[in-house]
Amino acid sequence: MGQAGGQDGRLRLVFMGTPDFASEVLRHVLDWCRETGHGEVVGVYSQPDRPCGRGRACKPTPVKVLALEEGLPVYQPENFKTPEAVEELRALDADVLLVAAYGLILPRAVLDSARHGAINVHASLLPKYRGAAPIQRALLEGNPATGVTIMQMAEGMDTGDMLLQRALAISYTDTAADLHDQLADMGGRMLCETLDMLRDGTLAPIPQDDALATYAPKLSKDEGLLDFSRPAEEVDRRARAMHPWPGAYFHLDMDDRDKPLRVSIQPGEIGDMRSDDSEPGQVLGVCGGRLEIACGDRVYRVARLTPRGKKSMDAEAFACGYLGRCQQARACS
Repeated sequence: MGQAGGQDGRLRLVFMGTPDFASEVLRHVLDWCRETGHGEVVGVYSQPDRPCGRGRACKPTPVKVLALEEGLPVYQPENFKTPEAVEELRALDADVLLVAAYGLILPRAVLDSARHGAINVHASLLPKYRGAAPIQRALLEGNPATGVTIMQMAEGMDTGDMLLQRALAISYTDTAADLHDQLADMGGRMLCETLDMLRDGTLAPIPQDDALATYAPKLSKDEGLLDFSRPAEEVDRRARAMHPWPGAYFHLDMDDRDKPLRVSIQPGEIGDMRSDDSEPGQVLGVCGGRLEIACGDRVYRVARLTPRGKKSMDAEAFACGYLGRCQQARACS
């Protein structure tokens, strides 16, 4: 790639993104434009407002909210299947499209609408975890690290040449929410670094090795169900990967209910080995302010739980209200 920039040396940028991850990236891009004077965001694309919550009122996306706060023009087409939608984008005369969690597969006509194509922020170390849920899948599969890849977009899903890549270690307490925030900040900084390299003509694209590619499909609500017959480490990984959405949960059998009670949990911690006289899935009691549940090998310890239809409560309140074990602390496992 050669040096880039308009007649005044500034890049005309169109940003495309939708959720909180993308709004953090946009925030970095806007700061970069202000601090360097090397670019200008001339338009922001985001998914259409969707009904949400019990009132089903339309709620603007986080990217739209930030764009309007900054006085930027916002575009929200359903897709780019019509010539009018593509022409509207072309009329912005962009040098680069900047894309982060937009939520649409972009056709060739869109990728070619800017002089330097489209650059994407992806929250994984490509070619691993192409797709919609790379952060959660990396946690779920016990990876020691994740990261961000800045890539030149191609027509396939996350298949474009890599422009910049950086790793981030995953700690044993990280949840998907923790990594989301760290990677969004990291991705925003790296995208700005990439724009500097684009202007300087120093980008060196690296093709992905498709033979090493793996996929990270979108999460489903059912994936939050915990299987306590599995090792506690697997239970813990699932609880952390599903936080905050769809959330980890289990079903509690109760004598006075026809159906098991669905109980959501906050990520907990791994305890000692399960005793031989307990069964996987058995709720053992409260120890040190945490509810202990037997897993396949060890005990899983949970501080906060939310029975379906109720507010979140601590382990002692849950044990008293739903297990009939008030003030019955047990020796810790």
